[in-house]
Amino acid sequence: MDMIIKVAAIGISGASIALLLKKNMPELALLLSVATAVVMLLLALDNFLGISGFTQDLIESAGLSSAIVSPVVKTVGIGLITKLSSDICRDSGQNTAATVVDTAGTIAAVTVALPLMKTVFSMISALM
Repeated sequence: MDMIIKVAAIGISGASIALLLKKNMPELALLLSVATAVVMLLLALDNFLGISGFTQDLIESAGLSSAIVSPVVKTVGIGLITKLSSDICRDSGQNTAATVVDTAGTIAAVTVALPLMKTVFSMISALM
């Protein structure tokens, strides 16, 4: 709870200042937005490490193979990075670049998920 309050306060402050700067200094406003996003991500990193540890314990206790869980975790990471990157591109007025980032993220996510899909199809084939 404490982390999200800090992230929200930094986000609102950064967005407000960037909005004020956008009219006269749009380049500085973009840099401020990116810096604000980095600071907020660093604050959230501690919670991510807690989730990562919990997930690892869950995988070990359930006896799951990392070949099954790893593509899911990687796909989530790709989705988060893609969303953040495309939003930054859109904020800077680069809609084409944002669309390309979205497309590249989708391709990367599907590529990472292919081994998992192969495993699922193998399991289904073995049942038939």
